[in-house]
Amino acid sequence: MKVLLCEDVNKIGFYGDIVEVSEGFARNYLLPQRLAIIPSEAKLRSMAQEKAKRTDDRLRLRKQLETACTAVNGKEAVIVAKANEQGVLFGSITPGQIVENLRAQGLDVKEEFVGTKEHIKTIGSHSIMLSYADDLTATITVTVVAEGHPQPVEQTPQPEQNQPPETQSSK
Repeated sequence: MKVLLCEDVNKIGFYGDIVEVSEGFARNYLLPQRLAIIPSEAKLRSMAQEKAKRTDDRLRLRKQLETACTAVNGKEAVIVAKANEQGVLFGSITPGQIVENLRAQGLDVKEEFVGTKEHIKTIGSHSIMLSYADDLTATITVTVVAEGHPQPVEQTPQPEQNQPPETQSSK
């Protein structure tokens, strides 16, 4: 069934586009939600100017996203968190913490761009993908440091077992 989109619909099309969709999708979702209408010449003419304006806005937004993506690609976010002796965090690093750190560096990032497949629950470096659009991604490094330690706990030397207790406590 052909419909005329009245709004941008993710992975379907943009305002003013005539798209072919299944009849059930059109009748049960697009038409009742007023996201689409049955196309006609009069409706196409009335939507032409708005469609051109929205196309220009999309192109401008795309350029902004490309600029922001290029600026953030390869950057590092250092986050301090509480961890035990084994380097396991008492909680996890959230996308909000990552975004807050990147914004403090002057980068344009939104929370919905951060695509963490698994929660960060250990100290060390983690590679994170930021998705600005379906085909526009950047990779950053998130370095988690244990609170009170200048470097990750994994790399600190452990005291030798053969030393007397007095020597171990003086370190």
